[in-house]
Amino acid sequence: MDNETAAGHVTRKTVLRAALAAGMAAPAVLMGVPALARTVTAGETAPALTPECDDGDDPTPEQMEGPYFKPNSPLRTSLLEAGTTGVRLTVSGYVFGLACRPIPGVLLDFWQADVNGAYDNTGFRFRGHQFTDATGAFRLTTIVPGLYPGRTRHIHVKVQAPGRPVLTTQLYFPNEPRNNTDTIFDPRLLMTVRDAGTAKEAAFDFVLNVPQDPGPTPTPTPTSTGVPGGTWAAGTAYRAGDAVTYGGLGYACLQAHTAQAGWEPPNVPALWRVS
Repeated sequence: MDNETAAGHVTRKTVLRAALAAGMAAPAVLMGVPALARTVTAGETAPALTPECDDGDDPTPEQMEGPYFKPNSPLRTSLLEAGTTGVRLTVSGYVFGLACRPIPGVLLDFWQADVNGAYDNTGFRFRGHQFTDATGAFRLTTIVPGLYPGRTRHIHVKVQAPGRPVLTTQLYFPNEPRNNTDTIFDPRLLMTVRDAGTAKEAAFDFVLNVPQDPGPTPTPTPTSTGVPGGTWAAGTAYRAGDAVTYGGLGYACLQAHTAQAGWEPPNVPALWRVS
């Protein structure tokens, strides 16, 4: 669940997610890159690297379906239609199994209220289903749903891996006043949300109760022959195990990459760990 990163944690699932987003194949991620067990909150010591791919995440919690679900929604990744009003929202993420490996072909069926807090119970406005791609990714284009009495802001979803039971749950928005009064609100289902101009972008990763072979034991990535303790610099090709300094602190590289401006060690805990 993606709110872990917002809370200051980085899981091996998060490392895999970043690598997938960067275009790395999942087998390469699992076999060639050291994986994090679970890194740290402020002041804690980072755990040792481990070759196993099970970051300890529990499956995404279930929630009630509610009275407004309708089957046979249209296949589409955008719920926007002509004349749609409201703050544009993009929700993206991955669907993982119990061994942190992405699952392709997962059905995700979304439904939500419109900007006024009303559900379309005669047609299919703000309803639609899609499938994860070959990397286990999904992307939904919609609006921020409106409020209605008794509930905080939320999006409904049913998630089903091929041949597996359906997970029915809801996704929530951080910093909503009604989160404190909604009787079924669950903070484990908070999305990570940020402003994108006049729109908003949200992220959430589902973890399904799908057993998985964790795959081959990762092979160690050779440490660079560069001089340990060098100063981090954009444009440098780093390999796992490289040691650098930045801002007076030492960091160890967690996965191979070419450094870019904005990827300084304190900013990208998926790539660097304080040593």
